[in-house]
Amino acid sequence: MVNKVILLGKLGKDPEFKTTQSGMSLAKFSLATTEKRKNQQGELQESTEWHRITCWARQAEIARDYLRKGSKVYLEGRIHYDSYENKEGHKVYTTDIIAHTFQMLSGRQESPQGQQQAPQERAPGPVAGTNNEKRYGYDSSDLPF
Repeated sequence: MVNKVILLGKLGKDPEFKTTQSGMSLAKFSLATTEKRKNQQGELQESTEWHRITCWARQAEIARDYLRKGSKVYLEGRIHYDSYENKEGHKVYTTDIIAHTFQMLSGRQESPQGQQQAPQERAPGPVAGTNNEKRYGYDSSDLPF
């Protein structure tokens, strides 16, 4: 059985970072993927899907340190379904993507102090602008963002 998700999109907001009571790092952020296609009248239409992403351990720390709103990210992970009861007593269902690996595709980001920073350690995955693009079956010039 396989539960695998591959997404290529942009962050909708800066990652939210927490440390659990057991000391495990946790980061959450939203990722937008956009599909462009022509309708029956030949007009170009865009459809954007928002995904809730969760990263754990070292991946969460990398997300906290280097990802910002608007960052382009390639990630691989799995779908996780959950539910909880809200304050009104209604059952709420959630769908999250648990990221196993991700690759930052954006250029250097500005730190809060205005200094450019580049990650010292990269999360595994394809690197844009290298031969990995052909290996993973995409061309960064064809990306919809």
